[in-house]
Amino acid sequence: MKKINKQKSFDAVKTFRSIKDKISSEIKHMNFDELKKYLSDLPKGNTVLNKKSS
Repeated sequence: MKKINKQKSFDAVKTFRSIKDKISSEIKHMNFDELKKYLSDLPKGNTVLNKKSS
């Protein structure tokens, strides 16, 4: 039986790892108060889907 390799159009693991690394680098030197402000300033809701529909 031959193994069929499909080219992925979206790699979820790679994408989420990239997002995690970006957030980690942004918050690594923040104290608790700065981290609370950072989290409260994040956009609410699913902004990716909102941008595609508009």
